[in-house]
Amino acid sequence: MRKTLRWERDTLYLLDQTVLPHAERMLACRTAAEVEDAIRGLRVRGAPAIGAAAAYGLVLGAREIAASDLPTFLARLRDVASRLAASRPTAVNLSWALTRMVRAAEGAGSVEAGRASLLAEAHAIAAEDVRANRAIGEHGAALLRAGEAILTYCNTGSLATVDYGTALGIIRTAHERGLAPRLFACETRPVLQGARLTTWETVQLGIDVTLITDNAAGALMRRGLIDRVLVGADRIAANGDVANKIGTYTLAVLARTHEIPFIVAAPLSTVDLAMPDGDAIPIEERPPEEVTHLGGLRLAAEGTTAMNPAFDITPHHLVTAIVTDAGVATPPYTRSLRALAGSAVGG
Repeated sequence: MRKTLRWERDTLYLLDQTVLPHAERMLACRTAAEVEDAIRGLRVRGAPAIGAAAAYGLVLGAREIAASDLPTFLARLRDVASRLAASRPTAVNLSWALTRMVRAAEGAGSVEAGRASLLAEAHAIAAEDVRANRAIGEHGAALLRAGEAILTYCNTGSLATVDYGTALGIIRTAHERGLAPRLFACETRPVLQGARLTTWETVQLGIDVTLITDNAAGALMRRGLIDRVLVGADRIAANGDVANKIGTYTLAVLARTHEIPFIVAAPLSTVDLAMPDGDAIPIEERPPEEVTHLGGLRLAAEGTTAMNPAFDITPHHLVTAIVTDAGVATPPYTRSLRALAGSAVGG
């Protein structure tokens, strides 16, 4: 299974997720604009993955800046960072990574030192994501029982991260430990990340996976076929409200109705303590063609209008636990998330 992204010879290579599972194609990005286009076009997706991709995109952007003095260089660098950050506004990892990158350059003494520090910081962000995902897998797998039937949504595996995965990383760790989890993957309309990407990953990993339509989830819960719901996140507010792929809120309500644990998995970089609650999280609105068309084929009648919010907000009271790389947060999240963030900084 190819890695989601890699840096090689001054080029960022991205696994094009829009053509999976039918083809495995690596995109070569040599400019910040190409990275921005790849993020906006879902060629690379998943909050941790787009954060790392944007970090390398800023490295490329810095090499395009013709400036000999540091203040001018930094001013233009911030402009490039702003354009990259606007490509997908909901995922906080994007702005988090770019803020960290700009700060690294600000600490340099010259333009060349700034460019060098940017590349070093991008490498650090990528390496830290892999370690964070492994830790999430360890913490989350400890919550599971052998043979559990787990419902998941969208794609939260290695394709959504630099490597290994968040929610799917937990299932992966459980599989490696011999717990034999049974995965039910929702297809995830409108662009079918579950059907195209999650199944592609899990089949290669040898994990037991069954694909279902999104609207079959409630029926499976009612029949007692689901033991736990496990999803990722693109941003988590200080109170534990979760922004994730549209449809997550529906699953959370269904899980509460059927008294099924609803678990969220994400690195601490996805937790936005400056965001008080989910109402303040910006929700990306994507092109209506993703709803009216499928694979380039029109599904809806000509003239049909469509709404296409990419994310929804799951209120914290529907969330059983949030698994991070620093440990597991439980209600009240205003305390537990800050405590985990504090322990990570302290460590």
